[in-house]
Amino acid sequence: MEKLLKETVDVARREGMLRRREIERVNVDTTVQEKAIAFPTDARLYHKARRALVRLAKRLGISLRQSYERLSKKALRNQGRYAHAGQSRRARRETRRLRTYLGRVIRDIKRKSKWANEELSKLLEIGERIYNQKKADKGKIYSVHAAEEVECISKGKVHKRYEFGCKVRAVTTSKWGWVVGIDAEHGNPYDGHMLGAAIRQVEAVTGVRPKQACVDRGFKGEENYPKGVEVYVSGRRGLSRRLKAMLRRRSGIEAVIGHMKQDHGMERNHLLGKAGDRINAMLSGCGFNLRKLLRAFTALSGKVKSRRRRLDGENGDPTVLLNPLAA
Repeated sequence: MEKLLKETVDVARREGMLRRREIERVNVDTTVQEKAIAFPTDARLYHKARRALVRLAKRLGISLRQSYERLSKKALRNQGRYAHAGQSRRARRETRRLRTYLGRVIRDIKRKSKWANEELSKLLEIGERIYNQKKADKGKIYSVHAAEEVECISKGKVHKRYEFGCKVRAVTTSKWGWVVGIDAEHGNPYDGHMLGAAIRQVEAVTGVRPKQACVDRGFKGEENYPKGVEVYVSGRRGLSRRLKAMLRRRSGIEAVIGHMKQDHGMERNHLLGKAGDRINAMLSGCGFNLRKLLRAFTALSGKVKSRRRRLDGENGDPTVLLNPLAA
C-alpha cells in the first residue's frame, strides 16, 4: 500500500504537478478511523460474546446444558426498551441477566471441552475479559470480532464524545494538499510521539525530507520533535508574515481528512485486524491523490480540446493533434 501511495506521488511529480520544494513544507494532523462495529454497550457485548461461544461450541460438537438463545434475545430487547424509556433500574437488571447467561456458558464450555483448541481458547479469553471488565478499567474490549484493534478515543468533539477505532496520522503538502504520508497507529499514542514517524514516512515515500512542519496544539512538546525539522504550532505568536501565512494554511489538512473520510472510505473501516486498519488508511490517501490527478488531467484535456478547435478553425485541417503535456 505504501508503494501504491508512492506511485501516486511520483506521477504528480513527473507531470509537474508537485515540486520538490513543496514537499519540504508539510502539514501534519491526526484523526480517528472508526471500526465497523456497533456501539459497544455492556448488554450488547455480553449477548454477542455468548452467541459467538455457543456457535463455536456447536461447530466443535460440544453439547451445552443450555444455550440461552431465546432468553438472551429477550433480555437484550427489554434492556434497550427500558434504557430508552429512562427506566434505569430495569435496564440494569436485564444487563445483569445477560452477564449471568454469558458466565454460565463460559463455565459450561470449560467443563466440557476436553482438548485445547486455539480458536476456542482465544474466544474464551475474550469472553472472560468481557465478563470481568468494569467501567473504569483500562484495556477494555469493545468488540468480539475485533478485540485487539479497537480502542476508545476521545477527541473532544461535542457531537461525538467517544470514537471506537484507531488513530491515523496524515501528512499533506502545505500549498496544494497532496497526501505524502498516512498510516494508522494503535495504542492511542500522544500526537507528538507520532511526528517523527510521520516525517520518516514522507522521506521514504517521496525521497525528500521536510524542512518545515505545521501542526496543531495537540503536538506540543519540543522534546518529541525530529531533528532538522522546524515545527510550528498553531497559535504561536511573534512570527514573520510569511510564517503566519504558512500557519494559516495548516487548517487545509482538515478538509483533506474530511474528503478522505466522506469520499474514500476512511469514515468506517471494514477490514479486519491491525493490518486492515493500516491498509484502509493508506488506500484512502491513495484515492485522494488519484482524484486530484484525475481532475488535473481532465482540466488539461479541456484546455487541449479548446486549443485544438481553435487551430482547426484557423487551419481548416481537422486532423491536427497536439501533445497534451506539451500543450
